[in-house]
Amino acid sequence: MTLDACFQLGYIVRTHGTKGQVVAFFDVDFPEEYDELESVFLLINGKLVPFFIDDLNPQDKGKSIIKFEDVNTVADAERLKGVALYLPLNQLPELEEDQFYFHEVIGYTVVDEQLGELGTVQTFFDLPNQDLLAMDYQGHEVLIPVQDEIILRTSKEERKIYVNLPEGLLEVYTQPSNRQLEEPPLEGEEDEDDDAV
Repeated sequence: MTLDACFQLGYIVRTHGTKGQVVAFFDVDFPEEYDELESVFLLINGKLVPFFIDDLNPQDKGKSIIKFEDVNTVADAERLKGVALYLPLNQLPELEEDQFYFHEVIGYTVVDEQLGELGTVQTFFDLPNQDLLAMDYQGHEVLIPVQDEIILRTSKEERKIYVNLPEGLLEVYTQPSNRQLEEPPLEGEEDEDDDAV
């Protein structure tokens, strides 16, 4: 199993109790979808290692207490602190037709209602207060907020994502700022007219 074929479910926060249990945080929209897990992959030394689950006890706020097979002491559990949990992409819950997972639309063409085809989706940035879609537009990286009023719909058949960009968004990334335009020449640089007599 490779990282490209998986998504990050969450990570192990800390140990719990004295018999090797850990507290894991499921960093997903609907953590209850994963209450019946039988196994996960842990990213250890850059490799995905399968771990089988003896017991999973859901808590609140996306946390679960997990007992893995063959992890039986606090010392064993301590070694897993901070380790990321992964699952295969095929275990992602089905979405509504107009919804998408970020990884699904990488490479899609971005089409604006007013301007037509703009560029392609390069990646997404998952920020604390705002998810951003990064589009390659004429050699510039343009960041588009992932909001319902901006991201209108996707078409898997066409491999296109339809948007309604806020006025002036493209110019923010493609035009030099006023500050750049007004910068004085560097020391030693003079206008050609200065040499005229």
